Amino acid sequence: AELPPPYTAIASPDASGVPVINCRVCQSLINLDGKLHQHVVKCTVCNEATPIKNPPSGKKYVRCQCNCLLICKDTSRKIGCPRPNCRRIITLGPVMLIPEEQPAQPALPVQADGTRVVCGHCGNTFLWMELRFNTLAKCPHCKKISSVGSALPRRRCCAYITIGMICIFIGVGLTVGTQDFARRFHATYVSWAVAYLLGLICLIRACYWGAIKVSYPEHSFA
Repeated sequence: AELPPPYTAIASPDASGVPVINCRVCQSLINLDGKLHQHVVKCTVCNEATPIKNPPSGKKYVRCQCNCLLICKDTSRKIGCPRPNCRRIITLGPVMLIPEEQPAQPALPVQADGTRVVCGHCGNTFLWMELRFNTLAKCPHCKKISSVGSALPRRRCCAYITIGMICIFIGVGLTVGTQDFARRFHATYVSWAVAYLLGLICLIRACYWGAIKVSYPEHSFA
């Protein structure tokens, strides 16, 4: 498929002063009287469409080999002809703009490749490439793990304490409420052990997050 040639807005008026344009398929004259507000007009001879205006912003015209005029995004690379007797897949090449036609691109802020972080263990500074805080980082100097920012360990510590206390309270409730039942069915002791064990594990994890070293960036960002 090939792109149609550049379209002029309107051809010269005929002898009667009515604006006309040549059909891009059969070259017949198309009367534009009352149609100047349209982007495309239809030929009364071959019933094919001919543009009289530039395509809308972000769109482009493509003429299929069956003469069907298609309007698609200017970034499209493949389009399908909708005609039942055609259904051809049209592969489009990239549209090259001359320099003066290229839209002005706003200057994008240059993003840093990382931020300098002071290690909470050894005090040395290293470059952290994640560009986000509240994560764990490994210092290249002392090889120890620390949290970049204090929000992550604080949240984790509170969450583990809450879950651990809930598990312990559940264990205490099971112990008090099922003592008589446990004497007859010894498997009940397993539920007590599971509740206490989960609570203990969560409290140990809370201690880990509460004691973890915190590394801070050299410059604070809003």
